[in-house]
Amino acid sequence: MTDDLKPWETTRRGMLLLVSSPAGAGKTSLTRTLVADHDSLILSISATTRDPRPGEEEAREYYFRTRDEFEAMIAAGELLEYATVNGNYYGTPREPVETALEAGHDVIFDIDWQGAAQIADKAPDDAVSVFILPPAWGDLERRLRARAQDSEAIMEARLRLGQEEVQHWHLYDYVIVNQNFDRAYADLGHIYRAERIKPQRNTWLPGFVERLLAEASGETSPHDPQGAPPRTTMMLPVQK
Repeated sequence: MTDDLKPWETTRRGMLLLVSSPAGAGKTSLTRTLVADHDSLILSISATTRDPRPGEEEAREYYFRTRDEFEAMIAAGELLEYATVNGNYYGTPREPVETALEAGHDVIFDIDWQGAAQIADKAPDDAVSVFILPPAWGDLERRLRARAQDSEAIMEARLRLGQEEVQHWHLYDYVIVNQNFDRAYADLGHIYRAERIKPQRNTWLPGFVERLLAEASGETSPHDPQGAPPRTTMMLPVQK
């Protein structure tokens, strides 16, 4: 979907869409599809110390880093958030997110509950969180086993981690049960588009309304392009 913005609408404030779920509940398919359908939305790529799975590529699924490289990123304040999951580091590089926001884009995160909580705490006015639940635990387990990408031990660890992840569903702004992909995707799209048009995310609105009222009183042309406020750039605090 191409986002058809008027000139004054480029002054909108970017948002952070945080999507979490237990592994196998469908968040990766949902987030990638939403990005493909919206030019205004950028996918945040995480860094991790785990090994690539078959078919995964550097800078597409993850930035794959050694433990030493990842810890150097932590020390340099280059991450918005990070956590240890199943013995591996996962985190969000700061620079691509801030670059996207400065350009007026929104950023979507395929992220665990710990990372979502860290980002929501740092940017409460700009973060919107969505949790994806499976319709039944057996469905989630079957999806994971159908992938055949992990050993049995890793599979069991991911299922245990999934149980912990689900316990944090109540911390999220929205919850979607992914019983049917098309319905779940429609729900996620509705959430994204509704959040985009909230007044606080559209810093062009005061100038636009002022021009409407001026036009109504005969003080300006209906095609006057002046009056849009400068874009609000969000800079996130450095990870401590």
